[in-house]
Amino acid sequence: MQTTDWSVKAVSVPGESRVTEMYDAPYLADAYAVRLPDGAIADPESLARFLLTHQPSWVARLMSVRDALVASFGIKTATQLRKSPTDAGEERIDIFRVYERRPHEIILGADDKHLDFRLSVMREMRPLAIGAAPYLVVSTVVNCHNRLGRTYINLIAPFHRLVVESWLRRAAHLGWPTASKS
Repeated sequence: MQTTDWSVKAVSVPGESRVTEMYDAPYLADAYAVRLPDGAIADPESLARFLLTHQPSWVARLMSVRDALVASFGIKTATQLRKSPTDAGEERIDIFRVYERRPHEIILGADDKHLDFRLSVMREMRPLAIGAAPYLVVSTVVNCHNRLGRTYINLIAPFHRLVVESWLRRAAHLGWPTASKS
């Protein structure tokens, strides 16, 4: 059954997520959840790929503006991240390096001179009034290295939140892949 509940909720970063262990005192830590319909695929990597390949077009335009602004500060652009050299066996999903795979979670991210961040895409069961239902939770943690990192994250945090919420809302609206459609 496909749910028509596309509401995205700000939630606490799940305690069982590996991103809670990434940094001692993250400068930013947030999480957003959306309910998955019964029958949606359970693989977090497939869910992450679906999110990132079905982004709203305004997100790409926003990234172009971001790239034009940050290039002069020596911050990696999306193109540079996609083309970053990788160690043997290292994989990427769009601009994000894959750091870890677990049965219910994939950890993505990037490191730069101003900050490092990790993005968790995790499928979990959340309690409802009666029983429980599957949810997809996207969590972000950021570790700033310097003033540039803190300034950067303060400027982009509102956009980051809009982007993550938009990813989840659009994917829910399009219809999550199911075992039969994946």
